[in-house]
Amino acid sequence: MGLRADMPLLARHEGEWEGEYRHLDREGNLLDRHRVLMTCRIVDDAAYHQVNRYTWDDGRTETHEFPGTYLGGGRCGFDTERLKGEFRELDDTTIYLTWEYKGQPLRLYELIVLSTDGKARSRVWQWIEDGVCVRRTLIDERRAG
Repeated sequence: MGLRADMPLLARHEGEWEGEYRHLDREGNLLDRHRVLMTCRIVDDAAYHQVNRYTWDDGRTETHEFPGTYLGGGRCGFDTERLKGEFRELDDTTIYLTWEYKGQPLRLYELIVLSTDGKARSRVWQWIEDGVCVRRTLIDERRAG
């Protein structure tokens, strides 16, 4: 089987998403806020590719690409210059990711929940260092196209 058949929820995420990231410290204080335009696609039913374009109110921008490889068994992995991780579907609405930034003592855990109509999704990251959550990221997105 291929990626679309083994990971039908991931296939429902294909397209463009726009939204906002809010990074919070342990006490819930806002550390950073920025917009995102994200493109998600499945390539040749065997790989996943994501491009994140971030924009801050002060005019700063960043673009990051995340090429993923289908590992089989409903799992994808990614390994870039900055980070390495893996994701899988938990049920028909939820994707679970875990990754680490290379050279940093952090492990991140993310849940992505797609709305039943497929037009919105919510995401939450927990940044864990030495077993303690040191930061959270809240992301709200809507389908852009």
